[in-house]
Amino acid sequence: MIRLIAKTMRTDKIFKKYILYDKLNWALWLTKSSLIHGLPSHITSPAAVPENQLLNQDERVQNAIKHARFWDTTEPRNTLLHNLLHLCATLQPTHPAIGRRILAENYSLAASWKRGDDLFQVRGQNGLLHCSMDPLPRVCGETEVLETSDQILESFYPVSPTIDLQQVNVYKEEINCSGFREGYPYPHAHTLYFLETPDSNSKLRPEQFRAKMIMFTFGNALARAHKLYGSVLEHPITVQAVGTNGRIFQFLVFQLNTTDLSEDDGIKNQVWLEEDVELYDFAKVRPLIKRKEVKVRIPL
Repeated sequence: MIRLIAKTMRTDKIFKKYILYDKLNWALWLTKSSLIHGLPSHITSPAAVPENQLLNQDERVQNAIKHARFWDTTEPRNTLLHNLLHLCATLQPTHPAIGRRILAENYSLAASWKRGDDLFQVRGQNGLLHCSMDPLPRVCGETEVLETSDQILESFYPVSPTIDLQQVNVYKEEINCSGFREGYPYPHAHTLYFLETPDSNSKLRPEQFRAKMIMFTFGNALARAHKLYGSVLEHPITVQAVGTNGRIFQFLVFQLNTTDLSEDDGIKNQVWLEEDVELYDFAKVRPLIKRKEVKVRIPL
């Protein structure tokens, strides 16, 4: 669950998400971020290098899809994401850095920040998190980060950014927790994985799903920033995210450049987003129909 807190003069209140995820731009405004379409080249280009590919990669990925979609079993079926992560883990002998990461499941995140006169908070569980011993390198250098000061965030005037968000009371303002205890050997959030729920009643629309990815990557980066540097960010923090329904993938990179989020001016955070990447066209089980011959006797 994602909660948003708004601070009023009398009390502190939490806003549960309602129309927050109707537009991706709302998530960008809440996190004071600018959007860049497409992923950074240093992330996409290594995929074309043969040394970074699996042996018989296409065949093994197709087998992973078949295993997730067609395998007949009475046990809980593995998701395609888990199968693909297992394939990636087989690269560890040639890529030792994979051994410095671990998957964490159902961890609880809490991060709070101010936008204008309101105090917001994102908290809850998003599923899988790849934790790492080492932080991800920054995407943009100092000059490019400073240039974000010239970018203008979209305004929702006269609509309030917190419109239609339900309010509940809270009693502790500053909550920033990555979900892991002090001394955890994998303290850095590397990649978050989001799976669309099969339940049609709680399924998010594509824009809502991508906004959720932004909010949780931002929350993980912000919680880590407060842990390392306090209220003033000394160095940018980068977090990645992958979202999928099992066929279509969303890829996101978030770079936290500032924790001064109160006003719209100044340095902005940055989001790189690659939308709607299809892994395959379709996967369908066709019923096996055996031919049946019918002989009809014709009376003489």
